[in-house]
Amino acid sequence: MLTSISGRSVVVTGASKGIGKGIARVFASKGARVLLAARDIAQAEAAAAEIRSQGGIASAVSADVAKPEDNARMARTAVELYGGIDILCCNAGIFPSARLGEMSLADWSRVLDTNLQGMFLSVDACLPHLKARGQGRIVVTSSITGPITGYPGWSHYAASKAGQLGFIRTAAIELAPHNITVNAVLPGNIRTEGVEALGPEYLARMTAAIPQRRLGSVEDVAYAALFLASDEAAFITGQTIVVDGGQVLPESHMALEDL
Repeated sequence: MLTSISGRSVVVTGASKGIGKGIARVFASKGARVLLAARDIAQAEAAAAEIRSQGGIASAVSADVAKPEDNARMARTAVELYGGIDILCCNAGIFPSARLGEMSLADWSRVLDTNLQGMFLSVDACLPHLKARGQGRIVVTSSITGPITGYPGWSHYAASKAGQLGFIRTAAIELAPHNITVNAVLPGNIRTEGVEALGPEYLARMTAAIPQRRLGSVEDVAYAALFLASDEAAFITGQTIVVDGGQVLPESHMALEDL
């Protein structure tokens, strides 16, 4: 039942909406004390208020993970509110579309600064507090795009997400002596505000490519993250869980047509 989550102090980045909000909501429902970090403080406050209305413990802080000072403030706030940090969920990410030949250096840097460097900065800010606990959990929201698949327009996003997995494998080795595990969830197409914005045609095409014939929910990803953050997963580190309804399994469209 993952009772080890109850009472834990959890920081979730990119938590004002989508997968991050879902992670925060699920952790809070299991008794964790959650700090929702996001650039849009109004949205983060609204998400935290929603969690509190459901009986959970949640607060919000304004933080752009691409900025070292924001990450420092985020970590400091969690310690001030909850006495320390037990779990860090590095979820913040952006996925603007730009194809090679049209993508500028600014486009590339913006995505890498948020998705990859932002993850590092969040870990760096929270790490002393995780070590102080004598154990800890870091869960990174990566993606199937980059580590497993590709999609036109997202080479910068794919590079950032593949880079995250390179990071967790070495980080897992370095932090093992401190009883800190580092793992990642790799969502496929999850029904979030960002995916909805890609339009009904995209949603229909992606649904048709998934053997389960549905897009994932934010809770599907959140419960995978919850497991990796639990004491029950204490001997799992440097690993990934794909949450995609089987999307990466068919070797061609014919495999789905034969269902």
